[in-house]
Amino acid sequence: MTDDDGPTDPSDRIVALDALRGFALLGILIINIRIFAMPEATLSNPTAYGDFSGSNYWAWFAGHVLAEQKFITLFTILFGGGVVLFTRNAERRGDPVSELYTRRFGWLVAIGLAHAYLLWYGDILVAYGLCAFGVVVIRDLPARTLAVAGVGLVAIPSLTEIAGALTMDPAAIAGTWQPPESALRAEIETYRGGWVEQLEHRVPTSFERQTVGFLGYTAWRVAGAMLLGMALFKWGVLTNERSSRFYRRLIAVGAVGGLAAILVGVWYIEANDWAPGAALFWRQFNYWGSFLLAGAYLGAVMLYCRWRPTGILTRALAAVGRTAFTNYLLQTVLATSIFYGHGLGLFGQLSRVELLGVVAAIWVVQILLSVLWLHYFRFGPIEWLWRTLTYRSRQPLRRDRAE
Repeated sequence: MTDDDGPTDPSDRIVALDALRGFALLGILIINIRIFAMPEATLSNPTAYGDFSGSNYWAWFAGHVLAEQKFITLFTILFGGGVVLFTRNAERRGDPVSELYTRRFGWLVAIGLAHAYLLWYGDILVAYGLCAFGVVVIRDLPARTLAVAGVGLVAIPSLTEIAGALTMDPAAIAGTWQPPESALRAEIETYRGGWVEQLEHRVPTSFERQTVGFLGYTAWRVAGAMLLGMALFKWGVLTNERSSRFYRRLIAVGAVGGLAAILVGVWYIEANDWAPGAALFWRQFNYWGSFLLAGAYLGAVMLYCRWRPTGILTRALAAVGRTAFTNYLLQTVLATSIFYGHGLGLFGQLSRVELLGVVAAIWVVQILLSVLWLHYFRFGPIEWLWRTLTYRSRQPLRRDRAE
């Protein structure tokens, strides 16, 4: 490789893109904290465990309406845009593109597997790496074609679930929708135990998510969102190149359409008293509404970065975004240390309101560490490792004094 080979230099980064990534990464924790701290079933059915009244209901409600699937969708869209950016930069330098992205995504899968089986079954990195191998081969298609293909892929699990809801006996999903008390208690005791005891639940759950769950649901939504991200990157939407009028319209359409769909969904499931027979239909409201609301968030962050390009909030979000890989894993380390038995062992003990306090505390830690780290270093530690493995050469880590 020449002296110009390697990852994007910090001075050449798109601040709005980094800020948007940081915004998405922090927002993901609002929902992930629930399965860090509570039995897995509560993610789909919040009535399955824990107090679901008063302020705890409203904590769930706000998280469901404003955060659930919105931030992970935005994060996945950004990953898709990153695929285009990465391959374009490699092609511009004359690097062996296929070799680079094979190593890049291969190492992502490897790190994701370690994350899933050693730390937390909710890993998304394996799915990102596997789906990236598929979408990267069609990266040169026109943006419109990528967008249409993305919507088509996203629609597949939705249509499958609707078909299942129309034909399936609700009793078939009752056990997962509302697990028996004995199963919930066993999961709680498992995660209050030591690291070895946790493997009893984490290993089979990770395996199921990466096989049946991946093929039946995750692969389609993740790959589809990545294709949408590739299209949005090519259209200049993710890089803050569109007009302010465009972003204002994106906010208006996304917020009105997304919130309307999600709120109707809440009304629907509550009108059906959280019955298993309504569960698969209910999922569709947020499934599609999350894309619209994610678009509104995208527009809002772009306009804010245009308004305050060097503001404290913009720089803080950009710092988190530039270290997003590290911060994603750090969220797991911090949360499992709080909730699992090898740490404080608070699994199943905190209410939904209290969990929001944990989220805020982790945000403060991550923002401060990200800003401080990037004061001295060019990349986050995991980003540096990933790039070093991708390029097969030790990347410069410390910042030059002139930077």
